[in-house]
Amino acid sequence: MTENAPNEHAVNEDAPDPVAPAEIALTVNGEPRRVPATTTLAELVASVSAANTGVAAALNEAVVPRGSWPGTALGSGDRIEILTAVQGG
Repeated sequence: MTENAPNEHAVNEDAPDPVAPAEIALTVNGEPRRVPATTTLAELVASVSAANTGVAAALNEAVVPRGSWPGTALGSGDRIEILTAVQGG
């Protein structure tokens, strides 16, 4: 082996992870659901509720502030509850 020979086992940090799952399994409002592995909490909430206000989300029994939704990654097995406030009496 020469000193300048490329290492065929070197890891390319820019390459996609070959073992990363394309989808993850979640429980959303008590129902099983599969979503792309890159889905954020904000994207999941938008897919479940069209409401712009009056929506709350909990991830694994902990309320997540709305401002944190875009940066909150989801993982396989997570439990998410999405609640929409309803006006009335």
